[in-house]
Amino acid sequence: MIKFIHAADLHLDSPLKGLENYDGAPVQQMRQATRRALERLVDLAVFEAVDFVLIAGDLFDGDWRDYNTGLFFVSQASRLNAAGILLFIVTGNHDAAGRMTRSLPYPQKDSVFSSSRPETRILETLKVAIHGQSFPLAATMDNLARNYPEPLPGFFNIGLLHTSLTGRSGHEPYAPCTLADLQSRGYDYWALGHVHQFEIVSREPAVVFPGCIQGRHIRETGPKGGVLVTAAEGEAPEITPVPLDVIRWAHLSVDLSRATIFDEVLERFKTAAEPVFEENDGLPLILRIAFVGRTEIHGRMAADPEHLCQAVRAAGLAAFGDRLLVEKVLIETVSEPRGDFDPGPLRELEQFVAALRADELELAALGEVLDNLMQKMPPEYRRSPEALCPDDPERMRQLVDQAHALLAARLRHEEAPP
Repeated sequence: MIKFIHAADLHLDSPLKGLENYDGAPVQQMRQATRRALERLVDLAVFEAVDFVLIAGDLFDGDWRDYNTGLFFVSQASRLNAAGILLFIVTGNHDAAGRMTRSLPYPQKDSVFSSSRPETRILETLKVAIHGQSFPLAATMDNLARNYPEPLPGFFNIGLLHTSLTGRSGHEPYAPCTLADLQSRGYDYWALGHVHQFEIVSREPAVVFPGCIQGRHIRETGPKGGVLVTAAEGEAPEITPVPLDVIRWAHLSVDLSRATIFDEVLERFKTAAEPVFEENDGLPLILRIAFVGRTEIHGRMAADPEHLCQAVRAAGLAAFGDRLLVEKVLIETVSEPRGDFDPGPLRELEQFVAALRADELELAALGEVLDNLMQKMPPEYRRSPEALCPDDPERMRQLVDQAHALLAARLRHEEAPP
């Protein structure tokens, strides 16, 4: 029986995105997240006494900020070497974009596959043959799989490849190939990289994306890690996903239906957040929160979204400490009609706003009017993620919604947000 770990897309020292202006964020913990995930990968390899580790590309994120990134990876590779665990790597598009990656001195001289042609590493005692090719260029558009060598008879044959297959949402179509291309090689296992979501593409033969080992932004939610693979002669390999991440991203929907006071917003948020920790192994969470439902306080929230966001962050810090960070707050509630006002002006305002939101030409015209004002704003505001973007229809709709909420609150004679 053989046992190995298949991982990919380490993106070592790549920053976690979306928290740049978050003063309360544990900056050091976030900067170290990808390193801690790699340490957990090596810990797992040593604990499980695997025969080898496969990394299917994107160890790094282009050129490193400093040599410590490369030195850290070498130190972890040395831990594998000291434990007698072999390491095999194909570089991906991000690695190919960096000059320093290509000159890194790995503890095992045959760890990295050539970028000029496919190669085979033969592990005679294990009866394993590993075939692979690194990316020659960042934007590699050739079908590399077609040139992979024939399988070795009597060996467990593995293809190590960084690829988009026929395409995956959110990923560049690098080294494209079809499932049929991989199946035609006659290998027993395809260890793929590039796609950041775990996916077993095929069982016969096994074709697997392990996903990235640490989520780096809100599009990379849920557990992230590698796969532990065991294979006995004549049997299909057993594939077990293993989480390695140390911080996790998640979406949280909070229902504010029939809420009438602002304090209910924070209480319902805390109640909804508690079980999410259990669902995510108790790891620190970075949440994008969407408030939904029909509520009387929609206008008060929409009138000052920045106040709402900071109030939610403060409530999260008080209730959960640094286990919880709030990446963004979305206001997706709708107004609950009240009976103590004349609905005429409000109805007219609502109809006007609905027509404006639906007409991109009108939104663009509004953006042109506001563009001159934008140029007079302080530079720190223009660079802010919350800054007005006159040429972004969705951002303009958010601005219209905020103005609508303010005007509606005035027409109802409501007090300003607390």
